[in-house]
This record gives sequence, C-alpha cells and structure tokens, in this order.
Amino acid sequence: MKKILLVLASCLFILTGCNSNLDNTPTKKVEAFLNNYQTLDDSVIEDLDSTLAADTTLSDDDRKDYRKFMEKHYKDLKYEIKNEKIDGDNATVEAEITVRNYAKSVSDAENYKSQNKEEFNGEDGNYDKTIFSTYRLEELEKVTETSTYTINFTLTKQNDVWKLNELSDEDLNKINGLYAG
Repeated sequence: MKKILLVLASCLFILTGCNSNLDNTPTKKVEAFLNNYQTLDDSVIEDLDSTLAADTTLSDDDRKDYRKFMEKHYKDLKYEIKNEKIDGDNATVEAEITVRNYAKSVSDAENYKSQNKEEFNGEDGNYDKTIFSTYRLEELEKVTETSTYTINFTLTKQNDVWKLNELSDEDLNKINGLYAG
C-alpha cells in the first residue's frame, strides 16, 4: 500500500512539475497577459483606474462611466496566437487581436469640437473640457465596428522564466482600440 501511495505521489509531483513548465512558454505568457484583460485582472483594473484618475478632463460620473465602458471593451477583446519564434533567451509571439475601433470616433469628436466650440461652453461662456469629455464618451459608446491588429509580443527568458517585455505605445493603443495607423 505504501508503494502505491509513493508511486501516486511521485506521479502527482511529476505532473505538477510538468504543468508549471507548460505554463512557462512565450505563448502561454502572452495568452495569460491577454486573458488578464478579458477577465479584468486586478493589475488591468489598477492601470485603468490610475489612467482615469490622471485624466483631468473627466468628471467623477464620466470617470465611472468610462471605467464601465473600458471594462466591457476588455472583456470583448478577442485574440488568436499566430506564431511563436524562440531564439535562445529571446522570443517573439505574433498575435492577432480584435477590438472595437475607437480611433475614428475620437478623431471625429475632436473635429466636431473644433468646428462647434460653442457647444462645449459652460455656464460662464468659456470652453468646459468636461462637457466635451461627456460628449466624446457618448460617441465612443456608439462604436460597434471592430478592427483586427497584429501585435508582435517580445519576451526575454530570465532565470529560466519567460518575461513579457514592455509594450510600445502603438501596441497599447491597439489593445485599447485607439490605434489610428
């Protein structure tokens, strides 16, 4: 009986060890990163909250609405891993992501503002950035068109663990639906 338990324990140890190695691949690291957006991981929400807190154009209500809006955007993000290339301690994982395309709506809102400045004046007759921010958010919420982008994630192996390298602003804009290129 002890031999059977010892064999089972050994098998469990081997399977557990193999499983952790299976998660330590460039592809798995990219999948985990993108899944963090889809599942609204704490780190994603902290980054979102930090970004919103720094935006002085948003009222408190708009900040809450924008957070809900972006949470839905992240949950709806779709991706497909296309390729993985490993060269020693460096790797590139090519992924296609599909997100709502907000870039045109943001550009259109800015153009509308420049042609209709008086619509965004407050009670004192001066431009009120929070009025425009509310307008822009309303326009963004109407967007249904999606775009598919390719992101080449780069990773570096450190102490036998694959680490995702920092993303460019361009790639972050793709994830956030704001890529205009």
